[in-house]
Amino acid sequence: MRSPAVFGDVHVNVDEHYVATVEIRRPPNNFFSLTLIESLVEAFRTIDADPQARAVLLCSEGKHFCAGADFSSAGGSIDTELRNADGSPRHLYDAAVDLFSTRTPVVAAVQGAAIGGGLGLACFADFRVAAPDARFSANFARLGFHHGFGLSATLPQVVGQQKALELLYTGRRIDGETAHGIGLADRLVPLADLRADAHAFAAEIAGSAPLAVVSIRQTMRGDLAGTVKAATDREKHEQEWLQHTDDWREGVAAMAERRPPNFSAR
Repeated sequence: MRSPAVFGDVHVNVDEHYVATVEIRRPPNNFFSLTLIESLVEAFRTIDADPQARAVLLCSEGKHFCAGADFSSAGGSIDTELRNADGSPRHLYDAAVDLFSTRTPVVAAVQGAAIGGGLGLACFADFRVAAPDARFSANFARLGFHHGFGLSATLPQVVGQQKALELLYTGRRIDGETAHGIGLADRLVPLADLRADAHAFAAEIAGSAPLAVVSIRQTMRGDLAGTVKAATDREKHEQEWLQHTDDWREGVAAMAERRPPNFSAR
């Protein structure tokens, strides 16, 4: 792979430390969409094929790592123009499974918000380095919605079943220090040092024997892509019917109006 390279809103540069910096450039919120995740899949597959890239630093330009989906726009979980191998329309979670199928270890640098699907993207990474003022939230239940992006599979592995349930049931927002305390963030560093510290972590991984690291990663993660596939199948089904409820409409309206939601269980 030649560097730097551009995949839509995703920019990739491989340096002399064998670290591929993958930067999302949709500031300030870096909202995700099917198109963005497809770009990440393309970037990571290219990195997997590049012998000069042995670890990834996943980061974002602007104020936030990834503030999740943009509910103020039409968004795009499904693209009828894109097709899977079986001919079915391409869904966001199809791309998510492909992302989890990539092989190169990932360190995410998290500043600002990692909310909803943005939290799911952060949990795709092997490690998370966070600033103290980072904000993590699985806010789905506060929207009258079911969580997604494979968090059913990844979040309990990172923080344990009980903490995962607490975060999912309450939609509570936690800062970087709290995230570090429960294991959601592996390292906590000042914002000014975030990118450099996360890069140094990735470079340390890249300094190990690359074939051994990939082998160890495959052993330790197991069939994570398959587990995420089963999880997202369930998540997608639940999200689809919940989007037709009054609670979903109220949750989105309350978020837009910056007020507490008044759910009716309908």
